Amino acid sequence: MTPSRAFIAAVMLFGLHGCGSTNLPELEKYAEAIRARPPGPIEPLPEIEPVETFAYSPQDRRSPFEHLKEQDDAPRDSSGLAPDPLRRKEELERYPLDSLRMVGTLRREDGHWALIQTKDGILHRVGVGNYLGQNNGQITLITEDEVQLTEIVSDRMGGWRERQAAIGLDQ
Repeated sequence: MTPSRAFIAAVMLFGLHGCGSTNLPELEKYAEAIRARPPGPIEPLPEIEPVETFAYSPQDRRSPFEHLKEQDDAPRDSSGLAPDPLRRKEELERYPLDSLRMVGTLRREDGHWALIQTKDGILHRVGVGNYLGQNNGQITLITEDEVQLTEIVSDRMGGWRERQAAIGLDQ
């Protein structure tokens, strides 16, 4: 047997010897003494204070469980204004309007064009009728120093409304 194995065997032998206890009768006597004691008094539970209830009387208020929508008896916008869901989206509609920059204009026989740069540095040529931004913004006018567009945005009541926006020339 090698010395390291002999050492390990000796440690295990002492460990096993430590597990055997001769104090067991003493421990059992102590446990019996604890069990024989009369139990102490239990403190009473704290008094529960009643909570005052709140009665909601809506009278002429809206119900808190309904969405902020127009009521059914309210007049609806019958203009038919809505974005075209079947229209193919253009490249610049992926970008928020405030991330696009107008960097110049071009004038040719076929019209006035604006040069729009994306945040990625890519330059795009757009004309009247093209779309920009994420709110269905259609270009209505291009001048030397700005691009004007009309956006179609939700009015939070289930309808749509037009909003004017512009991108100025970045100087």
